[in-house]
Amino acid sequence: MSHFLDRLNFFGKPLETFSNGHGAVVNEDRTWENSYRQRWQHDKIVRSTHGVNCTGSCSWKVYVKNGLITWETQQTDYPRTRPDLPNHEPRGCPRGASYSWYVYSAQRVKYPMVRGRLMDMWREARKTMAPVAAWDYISQNPERANQYKSIRGLGGFVRAKWDEVNEIIAAANALTIKKYGPDRIVGFSPIPAMSMVSYAAGTRYLSLIGGVALSFYDWYCDLPPASPQVWGEQTDVPESADWYNSTYLMVWGSNVPMTRTPDAHFYTEVRYKGTKTVAISSDYGEMVKFGDIWLAPKQGTDAALAMAMGHVILKEFHANGKSEYFRGYAKQYTDFPMLVMLKEKNGALVLEYFLRASHLANNLDETNNPEWKTLVIDEASGDISAPAGSIGFRWGESGKWNLEQKAGTSGKPIDPRLSLIDCSDAVLPVGFPYFGGRDADDMLMRNVPVKMVQLADGSAAVVATVYDLTMANYGIDRGLGGGNVAKDFADDVPYTPAWQVKHTGVKAADVITVAREFAENADKTQGKSMVIVGAALNHWYNMDMTYRGIINMLMMCGCVGKSGGGWAHYVGQEKLRPQTGWTPLAFALDWNRPMRQMNGTSFFYAHTSQWRHEKLHTAEIQSPSADGEVEKMALIDYNAKSERMGWLPSAPQLETNPLEVTRAAEAAGKDVVQYAVEQIKSGKLNFSCDDPDNPANFPRNMFVWRSNILGSSGKGHEYFLKYLLGTQNALMSDEDNCIKPKDVKIRPAAEGKLDLLVVLDFRMSTTCLYGDIVLPTATWYEKDDLNTSDMHPFIHPLSEAVQPLWQSKSDWEIYKGIAEKFAEIGGEYLGTQKDLILTPLLHDTPGELGQPFDPKDWRAGECEPIPGKTMPSMTVVERNYRDVYKKFTSIGPLLESIGNGGKGIGWKTGHEIDVLRGINRTVLDEGVSKGQPRLDTAIDAAEMILSLAPETNGHVAVKAWDALSKMTGRDHKHLALSREHDTIRFRDVQAQPRKIISSPTWSGLESEEVSYSAGYTNVHELIPWRTLTGRQQFYQDHLWMRDFGEGLCVYKPAINTKTTTSMLGAKPNGNAEIALNFITPHQKWGIHSTYSDNLRMLTLSRGGPHVWLSEIDAKTA
Repeated sequence: MSHFLDRLNFFGKPLETFSNGHGAVVNEDRTWENSYRQRWQHDKIVRSTHGVNCTGSCSWKVYVKNGLITWETQQTDYPRTRPDLPNHEPRGCPRGASYSWYVYSAQRVKYPMVRGRLMDMWREARKTMAPVAAWDYISQNPERANQYKSIRGLGGFVRAKWDEVNEIIAAANALTIKKYGPDRIVGFSPIPAMSMVSYAAGTRYLSLIGGVALSFYDWYCDLPPASPQVWGEQTDVPESADWYNSTYLMVWGSNVPMTRTPDAHFYTEVRYKGTKTVAISSDYGEMVKFGDIWLAPKQGTDAALAMAMGHVILKEFHANGKSEYFRGYAKQYTDFPMLVMLKEKNGALVLEYFLRASHLANNLDETNNPEWKTLVIDEASGDISAPAGSIGFRWGESGKWNLEQKAGTSGKPIDPRLSLIDCSDAVLPVGFPYFGGRDADDMLMRNVPVKMVQLADGSAAVVATVYDLTMANYGIDRGLGGGNVAKDFADDVPYTPAWQVKHTGVKAADVITVAREFAENADKTQGKSMVIVGAALNHWYNMDMTYRGIINMLMMCGCVGKSGGGWAHYVGQEKLRPQTGWTPLAFALDWNRPMRQMNGTSFFYAHTSQWRHEKLHTAEIQSPSADGEVEKMALIDYNAKSERMGWLPSAPQLETNPLEVTRAAEAAGKDVVQYAVEQIKSGKLNFSCDDPDNPANFPRNMFVWRSNILGSSGKGHEYFLKYLLGTQNALMSDEDNCIKPKDVKIRPAAEGKLDLLVVLDFRMSTTCLYGDIVLPTATWYEKDDLNTSDMHPFIHPLSEAVQPLWQSKSDWEIYKGIAEKFAEIGGEYLGTQKDLILTPLLHDTPGELGQPFDPKDWRAGECEPIPGKTMPSMTVVERNYRDVYKKFTSIGPLLESIGNGGKGIGWKTGHEIDVLRGINRTVLDEGVSKGQPRLDTAIDAAEMILSLAPETNGHVAVKAWDALSKMTGRDHKHLALSREHDTIRFRDVQAQPRKIISSPTWSGLESEEVSYSAGYTNVHELIPWRTLTGRQQFYQDHLWMRDFGEGLCVYKPAINTKTTTSMLGAKPNGNAEIALNFITPHQKWGIHSTYSDNLRMLTLSRGGPHVWLSEIDAKTA
């Protein structure tokens, strides 16, 4: 009987009853139950993960039924850990468990779309014009361009065909290259590790045409500048399993249960073996519930708390001589014994350079890079020596870049003296800048033991060790007399526990207890005290002072490089483990070297014109001992000077099209680099950074993929809308009373700088709404890719469980299609061009030995402009734009002729390229790529990464360790020999998570005996840190660091940016007005902006954001 008739029989008489009439026997259709039974049926399970920059990198089972994704659950087949360590699984969170909703949701971008007004003009122009001419007609006419720029963000998209959108993009790129230069084409995509092939697709295309890849990590304040300052490393941290090895664990500003959900079990489990946990957070986050002690400093004052803890550690465990372990660690692994020159400034001695071998007679017999070799005093002999390991030993000579306790040239054993207190020539007052307020002088005079050293020119220099200077900086009373030192912890002297109370609100007794316990534990366990740090601290002005305050505690206690100890800093999914295999793919280094890159902070600060609204004067934040030059420069001037001198990259680079520069040089019959330097010196050729509002210096085309920059990571949203996009905005700030730059040219504000914004996404994000062209990408369950994290040692795949839906494509296929169309249109329009590329003085290259002391400015006439030394390096790259597609889809010859490498070491890769010819097959078509390994698919690209990276290819790992061994003079190959014959392929990681191989490009070990811990190889293999001294540095020897009072760590309170003053009282309505200071912790129901629009998460969160307002603030309203 039909279902309809069955329903009509609902009120029919039962056939039979039971249970005294309470039950009835029925005869009805029960097929409706099948939907429940079949809900969990599936045809196949595919392994994938989520590229959401959450650091989880969790392996998931994706269930497919009848070609549809039905649901997902966590994988449970991770390789087991050693018996004394909890397993990594289960890994996952509610956000990841809801991802399949996106695949079929109304949020999906299903088709290529173009802003309607732009599409109308394009189609009309194409009736009579070629593609490039059509784009020129539309974009270079202010009136026509304004028609589509002014309505960005207001909807009005129309569906387009793939060939049509690729043609618009190719035409726009080709015109921009010829009219303005390839460095006017930029791309923004964050955190490659979360889907590294997808990231590489865009940057490979940009690098082949000469475009610019923008950084990301620094722009939204996730990059901790303290890390490269102290260690010379962007960020390296322990895996979460190493938390379990800690015996004293601080969680400082990191809400582990919420933001590190898959890893939080290590935090909870470590307590059951007796580890004490301390939570430090301004708000009552979830991690506080797991802490034995909760310290709640006022937001923005964490540096004061860290300095006070450092005071306790130095007083009780260093000055009072409690810990021989701490002293031994400090001698070998930190710059504490290094000598610093002191100079007189305004009647006081202040810190200057590290004393170098070049300062002394005969360069102290150091013939190679004596300007870059720092010095110590030998405890036994009293002689000054240059210990091995400083940066001067890294370049130009082999076998002496190590942390052995020996003099570099002679090889004589030395025992560096930490303090001069027992052998000083004098005790002199030294000035230390203080920024904490009116409770003390802005220059604290504290006594320091010093020695007089005769320099090569016959003069005498006053020197002190970093150790003694640090003791004085922290206000430790060592019986040297003088003022501004604390006799005990109750003295209200910077930086005592009593002093910090008025800044942080934390009880002095609690500070003393935690600092003492932290240090006692580290002493007894030889370094197993750990601090988990989150980006909450890094999002404050002067964040490096906060981080260095915490890092100082760890270095004082010998924790860095010890399993279970050290600095565990987690923000985004920054750890791209197979980095050296990925880099040549991502930046087309297999075809052209170098590539163009740009730090996002400088780029966006300049081109969104935020500098025009700057109200903070450098004089307000400078050190009392700074030179007067500081006061004359605005913050944008510092950026511009850094770019001119090669300290920062620049984009665009030169005001003149770099293609025009090379043509002009050839017409003049001169070498291109020589010609460019002459033109720059004469003022005829200018840097773009000096005139950012000149239309010749605008960025013109921008690609955004794997990012919602206008929805979450674009700091200064309204500035983006007004100046970069030229559309409606709610910018409340004006340029009245703003700081005017000294060097950067001021013009009338320019709006709508971008001619074209192309956005790739799988959902209609905020950035898509403002795009000119929106391209539908595959979801994380519809494409093949690779994913790694700093939280665990495994490499995971993203896998194509189903083919991309509607007209979406993977990022690799999208950029491959753009490259093909560009080769067709741009190849004919541009042909072969020579491109002049400016590259900054790069870390981990000999170029970092540019100017050893206070740098000279060539523009000021202080020195000659010398590429690679006093200004950026210059390289000419020839580009045949007809070959862009062929190069995009094949591996180039440079990996065989030059090789590969990273972080200052290199090795040959010919064998790996031959293997890839077998795995990926070779190109058969005639042309530049014939016979080269193919890169047709995303899996081909993944195989390139896995084959070339030491982390996933044991043969490469052994070669890489061998290369490092030649620099250090110590054998490190043993670290990878046991896995020399291991190779990880894409199908391997699809079968099960694979643990990576130890690599010299990272500072920890992948081992069954020890969890990954940053700095482990530095300590146990005596490999120097990549810093000036080769050690972890308490002292930063740079003119600007000294000028702003940050040579040593200090407390700098939160600043008043003065950005809200004009808004106060602007809209009176008769009610009391209050200004709220928001702290914005991560949400529980999303990762960044992803999942916040997911129906399942909206249901759990009850929909909408939450704002918690204190009762005190509420009562004042």
